[in-house]
Amino acid sequence: MIGLVQRVSRASVCTGGRPLGEIGPGMLALIGVRPQDDHAAADRLLERLLTYRIFPDAQGRMNLSLQAAAGGLLLVPQFTLAADTHKGTRPGFSTAAASETARELFAYLLEQAMSAHSPVAAGEFGAHMQVELVNDGPVTFWLET
Repeated sequence: MIGLVQRVSRASVCTGGRPLGEIGPGMLALIGVRPQDDHAAADRLLERLLTYRIFPDAQGRMNLSLQAAAGGLLLVPQFTLAADTHKGTRPGFSTAAASETARELFAYLLEQAMSAHSPVAAGEFGAHMQVELVNDGPVTFWLET
């Protein structure tokens, strides 16, 4: 699984003008699913999301995890992260998981996240969404399992 992680001051996601979720200070994670991904990959990605140290400590060093900083987590499914962009001028999506597999793994990741952390918000799988964020830093990382 892929997580494009951004430390944010705030972030929100909506579809068709309908709010889906929002957080204050915390982490926005755009989630991509590849064909070989499974529950173990989702578990490992969640572990990394919750423990990756991207928040400043008292000295201003990136030394605190999302859990330690008690920040919000906004998960947004984004199949384009798994695109093949190695050649040509148009992305290919054969490297992304099938829709039903990706839907199930995103739902599993969200369920596990809600059991392990609070607050957690999410986008809607398969929806055309609008994501707003204020990237704090800017701080952005690409995490893979």
